[in-house]
Amino acid sequence: SVLIHCYLLHKRNLSFIKVMNVGHRFLVNRVQDYIQSKIVYYLMNIHVHSHSIYLCRHGESEHNIQRRIGGDSELSPRGRQFASTLCEFIEEHKLSNLKVWTSQLRRTIQTAEELGVPYEQWKILNEIDAGLCEEMTYEMILNTFPEEFFLRDQDKYHYRYPGGESYQDLVQRLEPVIMELERQGNVLVICHQAVMRCLLAYFLDKSADDLPYLKCPLHTVMKLTPVAYGCKVEMFYLNVEAVNTHRDRPLVKPPD
Repeated sequence: SVLIHCYLLHKRNLSFIKVMNVGHRFLVNRVQDYIQSKIVYYLMNIHVHSHSIYLCRHGESEHNIQRRIGGDSELSPRGRQFASTLCEFIEEHKLSNLKVWTSQLRRTIQTAEELGVPYEQWKILNEIDAGLCEEMTYEMILNTFPEEFFLRDQDKYHYRYPGGESYQDLVQRLEPVIMELERQGNVLVICHQAVMRCLLAYFLDKSADDLPYLKCPLHTVMKLTPVAYGCKVEMFYLNVEAVNTHRDRPLVKPPD
């Protein structure tokens, strides 16, 4: 370390980040561009401590039953049953110091309210914005915007809904949440399908191509525990029936 210190003293014109005592102190020198500043931001938000992140979607909603995407519908009766079962899950696992985060949409808030614990609403945890396609079924989108439907199947990660967002946009939107999850203790994030896919892709190191097709079933809790070089994943199905909202990757792309 003495040699490194002497080397740095003679190289003050270089850009570098020195991390001391596993993040207790940082020495940042000549950080001048965007990428370098993002690296500093990331390193200063990483905390090496034992914790787990619990991810789940809201309970089944009325829009889920109707096969409609987006919107701000309420929970279905089975969705409310899931919320009650989720409360029992938390009690059984003795997650007394658990922080709970939701989006600002009713279906996540109604799920959290059944837990009987304080929760924090994050607007940036809202579901991907489907723009003109909000509250439509995929069949309606195919009939109304056939070109858009096929464009999305060709490149789901980069495709942006008319007047809405792409998965790429959503990943950028979620960056503050991801950084905060790196800093926190045990957290339960009650979110949405596209949002949960983005969070999973980050912690499980999935590619942009695979991200939009990750399976995040309703009424299932995923526990992520950081370990050396990755995350340990545990899945808990809470035994409350729900519709399947997953769309598989198209086997054959439509002709140009």
